[in-house]
Amino acid sequence: MESTHVISITNGEDNVAPRKNTTKTFKFSLPPVSSLLRENKMKDAKKIIHSIKVGISLVLISLLYLLDPLYEQVGENAIWAIMTVVVTFEFSAGATLGKGLNRGMGTILGGGLGCIAAVLAQNIGGVGNSIIIGASVFIFGTTGTYFRLFPSVKKRYDYGVMILILTFSLIVVSGVRTEDQKVWEIAVERLLTIVMGFVVCICVSLLIFPLWTNDELHDSIVSRFQHIADSLQGCMEEYVKFVSQKENKKPGASFSVCKSFLDSKSKDEVLANFAKWEPWRGNFGFFYPWEKYLKIGDVLRELAAIILALGGCLQASETAMKVEPVSQSVQMEPCEAIGSGIVWSLRELGESMKQMSKCEADVSEKLKTMRGEINLVISTSKMAAIDNMDALAVASFVFLLKKVVEKVEELTKEVEQLGDLAAFPAHSTLV
Repeated sequence: MESTHVISITNGEDNVAPRKNTTKTFKFSLPPVSSLLRENKMKDAKKIIHSIKVGISLVLISLLYLLDPLYEQVGENAIWAIMTVVVTFEFSAGATLGKGLNRGMGTILGGGLGCIAAVLAQNIGGVGNSIIIGASVFIFGTTGTYFRLFPSVKKRYDYGVMILILTFSLIVVSGVRTEDQKVWEIAVERLLTIVMGFVVCICVSLLIFPLWTNDELHDSIVSRFQHIADSLQGCMEEYVKFVSQKENKKPGASFSVCKSFLDSKSKDEVLANFAKWEPWRGNFGFFYPWEKYLKIGDVLRELAAIILALGGCLQASETAMKVEPVSQSVQMEPCEAIGSGIVWSLRELGESMKQMSKCEADVSEKLKTMRGEINLVISTSKMAAIDNMDALAVASFVFLLKKVVEKVEELTKEVEQLGDLAAFPAHSTLV
């Protein structure tokens, strides 16, 4: 049988009917030191793996110079393959694929257009040769740089446009002192060596301990649900301890994790961009809704900011004795129960995303009930009777708690939409 909340609100009188609290409570605890050490070791191991993979790629591509049969085929153009490995090989498979494909497309387009411009300039000859080359370099350099300033282009194709400008300029200018046939040969040889470097990068990146961006973004978003739930639980425990138990000390809850979430937007956007380049694997398809992950990240950042404001309300009060009058106007048990319900909701949503399955627990309905309860607390409490700044801080805490409920409701809708778009399977209610 589902437990219900019974709320008793008075206007500062002592005739409050006692009620049995049937709400589950969650203990707040910091992550164990062993898990933090394990996480740091995993990061260090990934860095070592990436460094070794780059070294392997450079050794493999250096065979174009070291082995005589290969050197006779590519000659000095092997340097372009080495340059491709150095500038293309990135930490994750998605970043390497994105940069490699950008380099390939930029080289093909820039090389092809550069050859056409160079041949056209040579056919005109004389002064027209220099005019055509100068004008084409100016036009492509100006146009390409202008397009690089567009956010949509800069996000995914900035490197490709830059390579297009570079390749076009090199081919056109080198065609001044070269015959028509030689221009095409230079373009083809450089393209082939760049393709060799790109193939080596992709093979090593995907076949030797691949590091996936989609996993990193998914795990990063999922972990924030638990961290925010822990921060909110700690905040609620400090709130009850500070007001009810009348302890004359400042709140001790730490909100450093919430602060770190506030500047995570740029990182999320970069990871989502790289994840779009990665091949189909597991539940992550070519058209996986990564934009919805960014939206969930935005809502989580807004929620973290509200929790930081909640902590600020506690820190605004100098002593617990000064806020004692507000405990008679704002009942503590409903607020504590609502806080526990929000923590439960966040953990349910986080576990649902972690398992990549729909959450069948009726989170939306419970949040609607909590929103009604917090509205009842606010409407029936003697907020107007609060006449000191310390009590006002606690009253502000209650209003911000309402904003937390509303924000978690918005978060629930986003997670449900993600489940529909990504075709999450249904599963039984989490315990």
